[in-house]
Amino acid sequence: MKWNHAISDFKDYLKIERGLSENSISSYENDLKKLKLFLNNDIKKISPLNVEADHVKEFVYHISKEVKANSQSRIISGIRSFYDYLLFEKLIKTNPISNIESPKLQRKLPSTLSIDEINLMIKNVDKTKKESERNIAIIETLYGCGLRVSELIDLKISDLYFSEDFIKVTGKGNKQRLVPVSNINKRCINDYLLNSRSKIKIVTKHSDILFLNRNGSKLTRAMIFTIVKNLSKKSKIKKIISPHTFRHSFATHLLENGADLKTIQQLLGHESITTTEIYMHLDNKALVNVMNKFHPRSKTT
Repeated sequence: MKWNHAISDFKDYLKIERGLSENSISSYENDLKKLKLFLNNDIKKISPLNVEADHVKEFVYHISKEVKANSQSRIISGIRSFYDYLLFEKLIKTNPISNIESPKLQRKLPSTLSIDEINLMIKNVDKTKKESERNIAIIETLYGCGLRVSELIDLKISDLYFSEDFIKVTGKGNKQRLVPVSNINKRCINDYLLNSRSKIKIVTKHSDILFLNRNGSKLTRAMIFTIVKNLSKKSKIKKIISPHTFRHSFATHLLENGADLKTIQQLLGHESITTTEIYMHLDNKALVNVMNKFHPRSKTT
């Protein structure tokens, strides 16, 4: 079996069997192409079914000089999944990467914004521009619903269930969840729909997409990053922030105000509670509050 054939079959498996998004599948493909380039050069010419542990160790050592630990870990994980697939299909007898450890990662705490900083960014949206209502609605939705960028740009008008105070969000692996939406958020989206979006000549295939550019097409991820970056700069916020910072702020503020981790996990669409647990490290006050509320010794004087 040649590399291109094996990678193509693996991509079909990721899409059909595991239901991964195009972005995730593309990441797997890019990582496997790195391995292919390293092992299938003029000197080695090693096919995917003949790869051994020593070959993978050489590759890991090679990429360790080029990419950081986070990227190394992701690449190793992707290759391990590829060989798990080949093993499942009985194309190989053992996974050559099963005993190769990923580099230990230092867990970084995500940056967050205060509610005053978020309000300042919304205040600094240029109201003289046609896209001002859209941009306000975008910031309110990122923060108010804790969405990923991909979830925001894919959000449809048909996903808005305002009478029930929910929006339907399609997350990673095309998994859907319902997220409550506030009155402030609903008002901002409705203002955009009625006053701004209604005046755009909309491309037919994007007619149900909520947030559009001036040409009536779906916004790109890069455009959302640009909107956030420009507002951050205008608001003179010194932190390094991205659209994902609003998602972190959403989770942190919920935790600070007494929400439990299980609820936050559901709202964020995290598959594992361990992903959500990072927010417990952001504010020690939350840990103290839980201790004082639930531990028997805290109720004695």
